[in-house]
Amino acid sequence: MPPPYPHNASIVVDHASKEFKLRHHRTMKQMTVAMMRRQVLSTSFRALDDVSFTVRQGESVGIMGLNGSGKSTLLKLINGIMRPDRGEVLTRGRIAGLIATGTGFHSQLSGRDNIYLNAAVLGMSEAETKRKFDSITEFADIGQHLDSQVGHYSSGMTARLGFAIAIHVDSDIFLADEVLAVGDKPFKKKCMEKMQEIRDSGRTLFYVSHSAGSVRKMCDRVIVLESGRVGYDGPVDEGIRYLHYDEANETDEELADDAIGADI
Repeated sequence: MPPPYPHNASIVVDHASKEFKLRHHRTMKQMTVAMMRRQVLSTSFRALDDVSFTVRQGESVGIMGLNGSGKSTLLKLINGIMRPDRGEVLTRGRIAGLIATGTGFHSQLSGRDNIYLNAAVLGMSEAETKRKFDSITEFADIGQHLDSQVGHYSSGMTARLGFAIAIHVDSDIFLADEVLAVGDKPFKKKCMEKMQEIRDSGRTLFYVSHSAGSVRKMCDRVIVLESGRVGYDGPVDEGIRYLHYDEANETDEELADDAIGADI
């Protein structure tokens, strides 16, 4: 029988582990030579190692850690893009969010066509997308490029369009992986305002960021990953001190204050 999870659980990660293989040789010739020399062809590493935690519905959780600590892998497990090799990852309700620039986009289709394609991938009906289309394009603010092929977009334009679509999905869980890292200050501010709306709406917010300022403003709990394991899980300020992020970037602080106010 499965363990008794809390009735108000939104995300349950139960002893989840995920391994990947690193191949040391790229071509068939290199692999053949390595085999003849009895060299190691690949090694395995655990991106996540026995990770467990529960997120209640409506919680705003910041995921922090150094590069390579397993943050993006964890988001992909929660989003269902990947499955754990061991353990379980359970979620309740519809999931939306931006976890990788360009996910779900077709490079040869226009931005307009990709809105319908990506929205469908995220579970929106065609009628719902039509109803929200103007709001999506207004938020993305990519102008005449809407009818250009997405393959010609910059990473910033792709991120704008991806976030604009994801933010309009009626979801129970919203995932964001450094979504504010791309774009100019006005767009970052607009993103922060939307993130605040999500936080205040009662939806579960799962937010990966290196910015102590934005995590402090947006989240009421922090989980710190260290080499694929949970190193800390608790109050935000203590988590930031745990990471030695005591000196938050002033620009991030100003941006967060401008967008969502200093009283949060």
